[in-house]
Amino acid sequence: MPQIGFDNPVFATYAIAAALMVLKAVGMSWLTVVKMMQVKGGYRSPEDARRTALNPEPRPGQLDPDDRVERIRRIQHNDLENLPFFFVAGFLYVLTAPPLWLAQTLFYGYVVSRLLHFAAYYTAQIHDIRATLWTIGSLIIVFMTLASLWALLGF
Repeated sequence: MPQIGFDNPVFATYAIAAALMVLKAVGMSWLTVVKMMQVKGGYRSPEDARRTALNPEPRPGQLDPDDRVERIRRIQHNDLENLPFFFVAGFLYVLTAPPLWLAQTLFYGYVVSRLLHFAAYYTAQIHDIRATLWTIGSLIIVFMTLASLWALLGF
């Protein structure tokens, strides 16, 4: 059975998890825009504060940071720092031909940890909660990377 293809259940599991993480990351961009429109602020570029159909009544301060918008930007930044490692480690892990149950546990565990991290960050939970959820995802990436290295080196 080829390792890279949707007929391989391990690869299919990875593809589902990766697609969910792509949608989550893109969703953060949309959430940022929605929040900026709701608060009519948190814009970053001077031209964003000009009169337009979407900003019919510009006001001073629209370029000032707004914590409600910045919180979402921080969540997205965290995704952009972490998701590429998942994509690479997960793909390499597929090549090790792991048991399906373990691959599902790791891939879907990562997705759940990132979604819970988002929920904790978005609702301003204490750092310890966010750090725990981040750690779970990070340990999954470390495990998959080490398993890939061990397989490559013949251990």
